[in-house]
Amino acid sequence: MKQQMSYKWSKEPNRSTVDFCGRKMGKTRRMFLMELGRRKGFRVESELSDSVTHIVAENNSYLEVLDWLKGQAVGDSSRFELLDISWFTACMEAGRPVDSELKYHLMEQRQSPPLNVPELEMPAFTATKVSQYSCQRKTTLNNYNKKFTDAFEVMAENYEFKESEIFCLEFLRAASLLKSLPFPVTRMKDIQGLPCMGDQVRDIIEEIIEEGESSRVREVLNDERYKAFKQFTSVFGVGVKTSEKWYRMGLRTVEEVKADKTLKLSKMQKAGFLYYEDLVSCVSKAEADAVSLIVKNAVCTFLPDALVTITGGFRRGKKIGHDIDFLITSPGPGEDDELLHKVIDLWKRQGLLLYCDIIESTFVKEQLPSRKVDAMDHFQKCFAILKLCQPRVDNSTCNTSKKLEMAEVKDWKAIRVDLVITPFEQYAYALLGWTGSRQFGRDLRRYASHERKMVLDNHALYDRRKRIFLKAGSEEEIFAHLGLDYVEPWERNA
Repeated sequence: MKQQMSYKWSKEPNRSTVDFCGRKMGKTRRMFLMELGRRKGFRVESELSDSVTHIVAENNSYLEVLDWLKGQAVGDSSRFELLDISWFTACMEAGRPVDSELKYHLMEQRQSPPLNVPELEMPAFTATKVSQYSCQRKTTLNNYNKKFTDAFEVMAENYEFKESEIFCLEFLRAASLLKSLPFPVTRMKDIQGLPCMGDQVRDIIEEIIEEGESSRVREVLNDERYKAFKQFTSVFGVGVKTSEKWYRMGLRTVEEVKADKTLKLSKMQKAGFLYYEDLVSCVSKAEADAVSLIVKNAVCTFLPDALVTITGGFRRGKKIGHDIDFLITSPGPGEDDELLHKVIDLWKRQGLLLYCDIIESTFVKEQLPSRKVDAMDHFQKCFAILKLCQPRVDNSTCNTSKKLEMAEVKDWKAIRVDLVITPFEQYAYALLGWTGSRQFGRDLRRYASHERKMVLDNHALYDRRKRIFLKAGSEEEIFAHLGLDYVEPWERNA
């Protein structure tokens, strides 16, 4: 039975009952207002029923409350007084119910000019014209729906830890789509007709709109396995398989792993733990620019006409990242197979190299592009950790005293750097692939396969119908081959 407390209206003989519109009002906030009303003698229902006469809404327009009532299967809303939260606040201040004057009625607010603006602007956006492929959308860093996309990325990461690829991709595609929208989603009607909006996704959107947060996401964030995997995979060289192994051994934190001397760690993992604090902190744009100079100076020492390009998030306009990727090529006649080895030897002599792992090229010229959406390429590459010897740009949230302690210990920072050597004729394809984002690249390859009967990877584009490789000297030419409008790097943050 619902808990109720009654009161008599000063000017109305009949008892009246209040309910709070749950839209845009978090569960905790709603419970607080309900209890406050009951303590003041108001009759408050915890859910919509036939006895409710007054509905109080916070940060909602008249039309939004009508939309909410329709969702509650209410056909006739005229039996309710639809009131703004300011009426309830006035009642609390007076210690009794006050007259529901026109200034408190949401009906009157419907006619005010500010509330009409979004309604007039919305027709310019047509949901049915939004593509399921992020390569046909422009996605800048201006994300109007961060509260939803952050939630989806937590869900996707959890499914990735469980190696459930289908559900992981479902949430990644939904996050990618919402990032591209030119407006914030505030009601379920806003996502009507959009692709990539499955039942799981819609449920989470609806709960965040109604309650301010998602109970499913909260459960994941509090899940022991998720928290352990999140920590483990933050270590350089540790993936899902190793995380699963450590979790089954009963380990739960990075500290517990470091303390277990029976574990056999790879060379990469040892470096990951040794420089852990530096590697988990963000790399700033200033730090990326400083490392870029180090890389260019080293490469051009041995190959003066080399083209060294920073890729990844920094090429897409991001101000922070976790590592720095460089693509290296040369338009000159000869290729130096020993270039990476020479650069690494130079850094060793300069005392800049903390770790490196060189992967030799496995590319076969006649081989068709891989049909796998997430396939690794075959370029020669080096995964390195460099010592950035300059005044440290500290991106951590540690307190001032800790920063001073760290400054006394060292004046350098360990930075993750990936170097990729590509033949000049494959440079455009490599640049497109290594620029990202990961989801943009996935969708680009999926679009090529499903819509154009082509196979795309970081090396080439193959037309399966014509049975020919399509040459490209620039990213623009690749988009043209695929029949797509060109998308600038800073518009690929899918």
